[in-house]
Amino acid sequence: MKLISWNVNGLRAAAKKGFSQWMSGTGADIIAVQETKAQLNQFPEDLLTVPGYSLYGHSAERKGYSGVALWTRREPSRVILKTGLEEFDREGRIIRLDWDRLTLFNIYFPNGKASPERLDYKMRFYEMILEEAIRLRSEKRGVIICGDVNTAHREIDLARPAENSTVSGFLPQERAWIDRLLEAGFSDTFRHFHPEPDRYSWWDYKTRARERNIGWRIDYVFLSKELLGKLKDAFIMDEIPGSDHCPVGIDLDL
Repeated sequence: MKLISWNVNGLRAAAKKGFSQWMSGTGADIIAVQETKAQLNQFPEDLLTVPGYSLYGHSAERKGYSGVALWTRREPSRVILKTGLEEFDREGRIIRLDWDRLTLFNIYFPNGKASPERLDYKMRFYEMILEEAIRLRSEKRGVIICGDVNTAHREIDLARPAENSTVSGFLPQERAWIDRLLEAGFSDTFRHFHPEPDRYSWWDYKTRARERNIGWRIDYVFLSKELLGKLKDAFIMDEIPGSDHCPVGIDLDL
């Protein structure tokens, strides 16, 4: 099973930059996107009905904001879009798909830079996801969490760690949440194969940081450890343009 995750920073904008053509050439079983910035009825027509795929989307109540979507060749047994917590559900940040003993989350995690209140919102969202991930593992389910986590885990995961040590996205409490997720039985799939530095998934548009590879690795695929033996590859597709993020993904023997 090939899974690709990408924060497209606006699906309609990405569509104008060749998203459909890129998607058709990936050979992916599942393509998960974040920050669609569109209601489902605003999706480009050719993305609403993609041959061989089923589409699931969760849009924010606020127009042009947040939103996640997912195309899958593997029809799930259950699709869950709501957490039951209105403050999170109205921002359209989660799609959960279940197959037998496997659960996949496609998540656009909040950004905490705007204000102390948004940082608090982000940390409460983090706690909700961690609690649910632990609960699902306790039920002997395999769990995949993919998406834009909006935090670089370690110093190797951003180009200028010292300069950003007090910036949301690299704060101690944000980084500690990833530590706790790993301690709870999850693996950072990219680091499972790639210990090397200078591998990023987001670059600031304004400073043309991508040209200089001054970036952050904030997009992840986490895998519960019982599935780790089935992991064949994990990758960052940093050659793919079209957003300030690039796609990331895994190959699983499922």
